[in-house]
Parts: sequence; structure tokens; C-alpha cells
Amino acid sequence: MLNKEKKWIKLIQKKADEQAANELVSMYYSQMYAFVYKQTMNKELSLDLTQEIFISMLQSIHHFEGKRASFKTWLYKIATNRIVDYYRSKHYRYDRTSDEIEAYKVSDEEDFTVTLERKEEVEEVIAHINELDSYPQQILRLKLFANHTFAEIATTLDVPESSVKTKYYTTIRTLKRKLTGGGKQ
Repeated sequence: MLNKEKKWIKLIQKKADEQAANELVSMYYSQMYAFVYKQTMNKELSLDLTQEIFISMLQSIHHFEGKRASFKTWLYKIATNRIVDYYRSKHYRYDRTSDEIEAYKVSDEEDFTVTLERKEEVEEVIAHINELDSYPQQILRLKLFANHTFAEIATTLDVPESSVKTKYYTTIRTLKRKLTGGGKQ
């Protein structure tokens, strides 16, 4: 699969090959969509952001060399940056869409309540993550929502692994205090 990926990337870079682009997008689409959805909890928004991630990828693929990081790592960096940009945008801050409660199937009232509570908890965590500076946001998003290792995050962000670990644990402690009402930092 890795050889196919490299072949597609070269075809896109040299010939703007549409079939290769479609294959490459297809290979990573569900993974990127899941990464985005875990952070937005909104199907339509996730579809839009995933599309924007792949547009950015295709627009900048000629810069990808594959020497410092794998294509997957590079793609996650694009995705993380796009999500951070979205949550900092005026659109997010001033035009938040209301929850689509009717989208949930209310087959069992108790399950619905649990689902709603979980969604609210996730949204609270995401709201606190959105308030962070870009660097700790990127680390948390890659660790919590993409399940990357510290080594993968260090490669993605091009920083030492020790820096990633330190920033991650410091930020987690800060978030725990905020979520439990233990003060501001």
C-alpha cells in the first residue's frame, strides 16, 4: 500500500493526475472524517472540514517530499491546522449552529439521555481545547482524537518528543482543573 501511495503522490505532483488524486483521497478519507467528527460532533461540518483538508492537501502536495515525515503524518498536520483554524474563525465564534437533537433516534429515553450527556461533556472539553494556543491544541487533538503516539506527534509538529510530552501533560493538568472547577490555570 505504501508503494501505491508514493506512486499516486508522484503522479499528482508531476502530472496533476486526477485518478491518482482520487485514489489517495479515498485511501485516507474515512480516517480524516473520523478525526474531524470526534472533534466537532457534527456530521455536516465534519464533511465540509474533511473536504477542505483534502483540498488543502491537493493544493500543497507539490511541497511534500516525504523526507521528514510520512504522507499520513503530513496529512494529519494539515487536518489539525484546519481544525484549529476553524475553531478560531469568526464563523465558529459568531455563528454556532444549534444542536440537531432531532437527528438522534430516540428509541430509548435513557440511552438518549446518556448520549446527550456524553455529547455535552465532549463539547465542554472541546470548548476548553479551543481556548488554548495553537501548539498545545495541535498536541491534544492529535493525541486525543487521532490516537497518535508522542513520537508521531513530535514528527508531525517537527519538535522534540520530550517537548510534546511536557506540553501534553501540562495542558492535561490545566484542563482537568478547568473541568473540575479547580481554578483558572
